Amino acid sequence: MTRYYDGEPIPTLEFALNEYMTNDHLKRLGALTNERLPTRKAELVALILRQMDGENLRAAWDSLDDLQRAAVAEVVHADSTQFYAERFRAKYGENPEWGVIDPYDRHAVPSPLRFFFYGASVMPDDLKARLKAFVPPPIATKIETVAELPAGYEVAYSEWNARTNKQEEGVETTPFAVHETERTAQRELFSVLRLVDAGKIAVGDKTQRPSSAAINAITDILEGGDFYPRLPVRNKWEDENAGPIRAFAWPMLIQGGGLAQRAGAKLQLTKAGRQALAEPAAETIRTLWAKWMNTGVIDELSRIDCVKGQTGKGKRGLTDPRWRRDAIAAGLGECPAGVWILTDEFVRFLRASGDDLLVTRDSWALYVADSQYGALGYEGGENIIEERYLFCFLLEYAATLGLIDVALIPPAGARGDYYDLWGADGMAYFSRYDGLMYFRVTPLGAYCLGAAAAYQPAPLEAKPVLRVLPNLEIAAIGAAFEQADRLALDAYAVKVSDLVWRLDAGKLLTAFEAGRTAAEIGEFLTARSGGAIPDTVARLLADISARSAQVLDRGAARLIECAEPALAALIANDSRTRKHCLRAGERCLVVPESSVAAFKRNLRDVGYLVAMGEARPAKKTGATPPSDPAAPSDPTPPAAEV
Repeated sequence: MTRYYDGEPIPTLEFALNEYMTNDHLKRLGALTNERLPTRKAELVALILRQMDGENLRAAWDSLDDLQRAAVAEVVHADSTQFYAERFRAKYGENPEWGVIDPYDRHAVPSPLRFFFYGASVMPDDLKARLKAFVPPPIATKIETVAELPAGYEVAYSEWNARTNKQEEGVETTPFAVHETERTAQRELFSVLRLVDAGKIAVGDKTQRPSSAAINAITDILEGGDFYPRLPVRNKWEDENAGPIRAFAWPMLIQGGGLAQRAGAKLQLTKAGRQALAEPAAETIRTLWAKWMNTGVIDELSRIDCVKGQTGKGKRGLTDPRWRRDAIAAGLGECPAGVWILTDEFVRFLRASGDDLLVTRDSWALYVADSQYGALGYEGGENIIEERYLFCFLLEYAATLGLIDVALIPPAGARGDYYDLWGADGMAYFSRYDGLMYFRVTPLGAYCLGAAAAYQPAPLEAKPVLRVLPNLEIAAIGAAFEQADRLALDAYAVKVSDLVWRLDAGKLLTAFEAGRTAAEIGEFLTARSGGAIPDTVARLLADISARSAQVLDRGAARLIECAEPALAALIANDSRTRKHCLRAGERCLVVPESSVAAFKRNLRDVGYLVAMGEARPAKKTGATPPSDPAAPSDPTPPAAEV
C-alpha cells in the first residue's frame, strides 16, 4: 500500500518508488524506458532503479530538454530537495514540461522529468548526490535595468460612454514624477529633528504614530511637500488622495532609530538625537536604516489600510516584519546603483532568488470589505498583499531615508490587479503606494546596504539652465529647467520674478539652518550654470557659511535660581559643583541637561537641595552662607530653589 507524501525529505530513490508509487504509476514511468515492462511491483522498481544508475543516469539527464535540465539543476545545487514552481517560473518565465496531468490520475502521462522528482516534486537525497557529480550549476538570477526612464507609464483604462452606450477601453500614458531623494533626505532629517526639539511633534500613546497636526507640521518642512500633493475631493466615494508618506515615516524612523522618544504627548530628542544634529547626516541615516531592520515600532503592513483582519485572528498568521525587511534589503543590495529598475521586475527578481515576501501564513484571515467574500486567500490575493507590502517599504522608508530615487505616477488607477477582488470595485487604489513604478539605488543607498564601503555623494548633473550673475541674481535660461531646480532656488534665494532669483543673506542663513551647506549650493550653481560662479557669489557663500558656524547649540540646560547672590557664588565656585554649572546673572546658575543628576548629587554634599517651585527671597537675618559646609551653624540650611 502506498503512503501519502507527508512533506518530509525522501532519503532514497528506492524508498520513493516503493512508498509513494502505485503499480500504475510505475508502469507509466517505466514505459519511458522503452523496455519490456514486468508486472510485479518489485520488478518495476528494479527496472527504474537501473534506469537511474551509472551511465543510464547520465543518459536520462541527456534526454531532458533545456528547461527540464534547469529544473533538475536548480534543486541539485540548492540547499533544499524541493522543486519550487513559482520561484522557477519567476526566473525562467515558464515551468518545465511535466507531462500530461490528469486530476483523476486515469490518463496521466509523465515526462522524463518525473524520473527525478517524487511526492510533492521532491528529489531523493541519494539521487541528488549522484547528479551533483556532473550536473552543472544553474544560471545566475539577474535583474533587468534601464539607464533612462521611458517617457511615461502606460496605464490601461476603461470607461462607460453614455452617448454610444458601450464600454470603451484604451491605454493612457502617464508622465512620471521623479524624486531624487539622496540629498533631500539628509536635509529633511535635520529639519525633522529640529521640529522635535521645538516640541512640535505629538504622537499617540500606544501607537507611536504622529498626530494630524504633527503630520501637517512635517509636511510644511518637506522639500517640495510630500510625494503626492493633496487633491480636491469630488465626493466621498472618489477620494484619490494618497495621504502622508514621508510625513508619516519620519517620526516613525527617528523613534525606531532611538533619536526621539515620547515624553508626555510629544516627542523629545534623546541624547543620540542631539548628537545627530552635529554629525554627518549620511552616518545617521545609515544607523537609522540598520535599526529599522529590527524595529518593532510598526509593521509596515498596517499602512495598507484596506487590508482588514490584521489585528484580529489574522495577526497570528502574519510573519515577522524583521524577516520581510531582511529579504527586501538583501534584494536591494544585489541591485546595481545608478540605474532604474521597474518595481514589477524587482518583485520577479526577489521571487526568482528565493527571497519570497511571505507576509502571512494564513491569507484567508485577511480580507477586503468582507471577511468571507473578500478573503485574500482567493487566487492572486496573497501576491497582492506581498507586492503592496514591498511597495510600502520601498516608498515610505527606503525612499524617505534617501536610499532610492523613485519615479511615481498617481496611485489611482495605477494598478488593476485587485479589480477582481470582491468589495474592491469602489476603491481608487489598493494602497497609496500603487504609483511606485521605478526606483534607483542611490550612492547613499549602496553605502547603507553594504554594497559600498564608503559614502561618496553622486555628482550633480551638469546642464546649462541657469545664469549666475555678479550682482547675485540667478536667471533661468535653459529649456531643461525643471521643477526640482526651481525648488532648490526657492530654498536659498529670494524670487524676483518668475525666472529670476537673488541670493540673500537671510534666506541663506535659513537654508543653512535647514541643513544645506555652502559647498552644496556652490556645487549646484556650478553644475546648473555650466561654469564657475562669480567671485561675489563665492564670497557671499563663504561669509554666510562662516557666520553660521560661530554660534553653536550645545543642547538643553536647566536654569537654577538661588535665594541670594552669595549662595549662587558659593555653588558656582565650590569644587564639587562648579564643573557642572555656570553663573547666569547674580542669582542664577545654568546646568546642562546632561549634568543635572551630577549637579544635584554634588549639591547635596555642599548642603543644599534643588527645590521645585517659585523662588522665595531669603530672610534678612544678616547671616551669610557657611564657609565650611561640613559643619554649618544652622543644622537645616536653606535650599536653593528653581
